[in-house]
Amino acid sequence: MTVSSSGLWPLYWTQQELDRQYSARGTVVDIEPHIAAYRSLTQAAQARLPCSLNLSYGPSEPERLDVYPAATSGPAPVFVFVHGGYWRALDAADSGFMAEAMTKAGICVVAVNYTLAPHASLDEIVRQCRAALAWVHANIAKHGGDPDRIHIGGSSAGAHLTAMLGAPGWTQAAGLPDDTVKSMTVLSGLYDLAMLPRTHINAWMQMDAAAALRNSPLWQLPRAGVRIVGSYAPSETDEFKRQSEVYFAACHAAGCLVQVVPVPGSNHFDIPLALTDATSPLSVAVKGVIL
Repeated sequence: MTVSSSGLWPLYWTQQELDRQYSARGTVVDIEPHIAAYRSLTQAAQARLPCSLNLSYGPSEPERLDVYPAATSGPAPVFVFVHGGYWRALDAADSGFMAEAMTKAGICVVAVNYTLAPHASLDEIVRQCRAALAWVHANIAKHGGDPDRIHIGGSSAGAHLTAMLGAPGWTQAAGLPDDTVKSMTVLSGLYDLAMLPRTHINAWMQMDAAAALRNSPLWQLPRAGVRIVGSYAPSETDEFKRQSEVYFAACHAAGCLVQVVPVPGSNHFDIPLALTDATSPLSVAVKGVIL
């Protein structure tokens, strides 16, 4: 097989094939039932659980987050979840679907919102998510959370943003400890964005090669010792699967403790819903690194 000079993608891909490989929507018959499930399960959690919604962590309206305190007493570990949507869709209001299962287990859940593309660049989206994490570290104790036990996770674009939160170097400038992030859960993400400017995705991301490199977690791996739970759906495109495998291998080589959890029968959009089932292998693995 002939590959590019970076050794990461086939030169023989046509534009049509390149776009297909980066299309998550193309791997399911209909995306809408999955999106509806995110929202309905989140609304149900908000109706049943104590929660603080639309807390501001920055100056713009989208810079807000929702907090679901743990059902147990005492400082609780915190699971910060960043939603997907290819950086241009969804909301924190779609992202609390796992809150009931997690809070019952003694975990405080935070669902992060951010400005969507094309209204914000990826640089700005990453900045906002990092500001949200800094807010959590400074304020979560008021909601019963332990700022010294912060765990982050996300699916699809949220997995990419989670990996950027786990990247080294930025925490010091933000006044955070280097070990702020204790573990990461990354589901069906993209970790090397080098090809995105050549795909249909750039119609809303508007990235150049330098921005793609700056925002590629594969070249900014977490510190050694970070525990990572990773997965991707069996129906993902080959490129989505490859990106996960390469990222997991690189994190392992960098000294992270990587656990890959298969989710049979899942697709790109319903894989995070496994977190709503307290007994699913994915949910058990995630709670295992948090608790």
